[in-house]
Amino acid sequence: MTEPVTSAPDRPEEAADKRALRILVVDDDRTLREGCANILRLDNHHVTVFSRGEEAIDAAQRQHFDVALVDLYMTPVSGMDVLRAIVAADPRTLVVVMTGNPTVASSLDALRAGAWDYLPKPFSASHLQVLVGRAAHAVRTGGRGDRTSLTPAAAAGAAPRPSPAAGPAGAAAGEGGADDGGALIGDSPAFRHAVAMAKRVAATDASVMICGESGTGKEVIAQLIHRHSRRSARKLVAVNCAALPGPLLESEMFGHKKGAFTGADRDKPGLLEMANGSTLFLDELGEMPMALQAKLLRVLQDGVVRRVGSERQDAVVDVRFVAATNRDPHEAIRQGLLREDLFYRLCVVPIKLPPLRQRPDDVALLARHFLERSWARHRQPGTPLPVLTDESVAFLQSRSWRGNVRELQNVIEHLSVLAEPGRPIEPAEIPLYEEESTPSAGGGVGLPAGIFAEPFHTAKEQLIAHFEREYLTRLAARAGGNMSKAARLAGIDRTTLYRLMEKHAMRREEPQNLQALSSFAS
Repeated sequence: MTEPVTSAPDRPEEAADKRALRILVVDDDRTLREGCANILRLDNHHVTVFSRGEEAIDAAQRQHFDVALVDLYMTPVSGMDVLRAIVAADPRTLVVVMTGNPTVASSLDALRAGAWDYLPKPFSASHLQVLVGRAAHAVRTGGRGDRTSLTPAAAAGAAPRPSPAAGPAGAAAGEGGADDGGALIGDSPAFRHAVAMAKRVAATDASVMICGESGTGKEVIAQLIHRHSRRSARKLVAVNCAALPGPLLESEMFGHKKGAFTGADRDKPGLLEMANGSTLFLDELGEMPMALQAKLLRVLQDGVVRRVGSERQDAVVDVRFVAATNRDPHEAIRQGLLREDLFYRLCVVPIKLPPLRQRPDDVALLARHFLERSWARHRQPGTPLPVLTDESVAFLQSRSWRGNVRELQNVIEHLSVLAEPGRPIEPAEIPLYEEESTPSAGGGVGLPAGIFAEPFHTAKEQLIAHFEREYLTRLAARAGGNMSKAARLAGIDRTTLYRLMEKHAMRREEPQNLQALSSFAS
């Protein structure tokens, strides 16, 4: 049996050091466990190391440890078994699991088993010191209640510790706080999966990469993650990487020293220092200059911040990173716009938000939600709310929504400003934008939801029908409802136009006002 290696303070006064912890390190990698022990001993901590899980379990059952650093993948006794045994022996011990193969499943399993935190390998000395510093604070303040362990409800996707800012429940997805703009409303499976994943990962400190088109609600998901995290007591710090030129973005993120450049008349901390103990949201990460990406990578690795113009270490920060991009990250890597090593550092947990065109059933929920909000904002209390007709809802569902939820919100706000109180809103009142001028990869016509799950001939028929309906809808808008003009623009006779309209349940009783009666059935 391997003898434990234990360090003790060299001087009596060190025993009284409030920062000193009793720390257990368990890892079958000799270099890593000895490296951790040496770093921790420099900070006057009492350190005991083991290479085998069964030895660590025996020690934990005989004596108290404030913190245990446990490798997740060991044999023959696994790190999960060691974790469970330590928590069972002494619930006061803060257990941090370490692994070189971090996954969502493994992190959640560890948290459910009682882990206090999760430390992906490789990690720097500074990163280890920051984490142990947080643990020391928890020990001194009795903050073991902040343990990141998941209750059964949290494991199923509920918030472990909702903050007052969470707001009232929204439709369908169950969140929809007061400041979410309705972006968390939806019933589509892909959307519900994204929201559930955000809730599940929120309790951890894992870095998250949110991918999705502009307007799909990436920042709202970032806010949700922060709001449901143990960092929620501090304000989320957000930076739009596309909004500032490289030098200014560097100064904003890292801060600067007095005299670093013209106008730098004082020392200024950056957003990284402001986000210490909180969450930093990096929006449009793919727009960040490559040189700045390299500098950010060093912060991710060791937590050290060096301000612009500084020749020394200015701060060591503890920041949870959530990044977002509207680009395909793998394509951005191939194009040289995104560092591959930075991407994989930030993409511990990927979350993909579907575009609104793939969520046609959610359009009605969102439209009615936005109408109520906008009406309350722009009208006097008690003013009768207008109603979207079924035809109007079908028309909204037929559109491609390149601007996604944000575009829909703007269209509905336009309607709320101009609509008559208590009157139905018809399709002809809905503002249209010239979508043909900015074609998408699919030519501006979104594919029906679930089409690729259908048999070939069924899918082909659905696609043709979808195209015909989309074409007729846009044709009516171009022709201003004039049937003769519509036929001329389409290059077909009026009889053919009437036949197509009847096929898709489009009304022609009033030639000047073509209206869709029902949405295309995907």
